[in-house]
Amino acid sequence: MTTVHFIMGHEGLPLNRFAGAGWTEIPKRLINYLNENKVRYEILHQPKDWSTRKPQPRAARFSTQVFIVRAGQQHLVAVLPTNARIDLKGFSEVGEPVRLETAEEFKWLFPDCAVGAIPPFGNLYGLPTFVDNRLSKNDHIIFAAGTDTDQIKISYPTYEGIVQPRIGSFSVKVDSPRSE
Repeated sequence: MTTVHFIMGHEGLPLNRFAGAGWTEIPKRLINYLNENKVRYEILHQPKDWSTRKPQPRAARFSTQVFIVRAGQQHLVAVLPTNARIDLKGFSEVGEPVRLETAEEFKWLFPDCAVGAIPPFGNLYGLPTFVDNRLSKNDHIIFAAGTDTDQIKISYPTYEGIVQPRIGSFSVKVDSPRSE
């Protein structure tokens, strides 16, 4: 993993020096929101093939994955650690039948993000955000930054303060395979 020391571009936004043909840039709404809220963050750049590697066991609890859940007519952003799988029973409090949405059903909601790289900021897209309580125990989280190659690391308490998600039990931990 490479830590990116970014250069401020016009409009006071960091330039993604890795953006190029076929790559998207980190959504401006995300960077603007972090900067407006005076959030300290690190942009982490991964090689293009990073998604084929398994996360390190220690890092898995800090890394997030985002699911889009349909509750009646509403879309919800669910944020879980990467070492867990979603448990839809945890969404019973919404009072509507729930199901996972497919990429085809939700990709239009995130026009500035690569599919599979949606940042855990439902509020930036007019959607409620639900965070699994396993993440709330961390001092920081690492999440997809809207591109296939970039992630952002921020303090969890800061994230919770600016997103104000609902926190609950929305996952089941996946056991790590043993090293042999």
